[in-house]
Amino acid sequence: MAQTGKHALVTGGGSGIGFATARALAAAGWQVTIAGRNKEKLEGAAKAISGAHVETCDVTDADSMRAAVQAAVKAHGAVQLLVNNAGGVTSASFEKTSLESFRQTIDLNLMGTANSIHAALPQMKQSGWGRIVNIASTAGLKGYRYVSAYVAAKHAVVGLTKALALELAKTGITVNAVCPGYTDTDVIASAVKTISQSSGRTESQALATFTAANPQGRLVKPEEVAAAILWLASEGAAAVNGVALPIAGGEVS
Repeated sequence: MAQTGKHALVTGGGSGIGFATARALAAAGWQVTIAGRNKEKLEGAAKAISGAHVETCDVTDADSMRAAVQAAVKAHGAVQLLVNNAGGVTSASFEKTSLESFRQTIDLNLMGTANSIHAALPQMKQSGWGRIVNIASTAGLKGYRYVSAYVAAKHAVVGLTKALALELAKTGITVNAVCPGYTDTDVIASAVKTISQSSGRTESQALATFTAANPQGRLVKPEEVAAAILWLASEGAAAVNGVALPIAGGEVS
């Protein structure tokens, strides 16, 4: 259903799931702000998103995020949908992951989400309507080797989603998470090349490392994740609250 005039802010909106989501929202009539650290990437993405507003910010910095939300409000009005997509992962065994690296992963994936919600929530409560969709991962529902900090952060994002959904249940605001499996993004493309170069396997063989996790034998499409977010943001999903929705071809249920 079209949401003409409503304002959505998507963090990490310059590529991958964030870009696909921003483009789908704009096509459905939302006013869209895409936010992130890479201004050049954001401005490039904005050219493909009708009417998109760009805000450069760092979600790990609460002051930066507050300033970005305030600027977005001046451009498009109150934020009624917040999509917390900004995140990242590095791969190493737990013993080879420094505490600083562990902390940085938590800051980006968990605290970035918390900072964004803190910045946008007051205006949602004031208007009595809002949607918060956190991009978690199947890593927030199960364990994976060699990404312990990321798994810990995404489990925490799912927990935050469920707790905040209960706190806000009577305010007209819903809080949900989507949990994609391995998705066809630049992150996976880069990982495939790295595995191929370091192991001597072909890129097709390296890709199979990821597609094997999905019973459908493929990567998830960013547009499939975007479609789920679009539904969660709709009036028709008003009773859906505190859900961690897997989008993974049956990998988890």
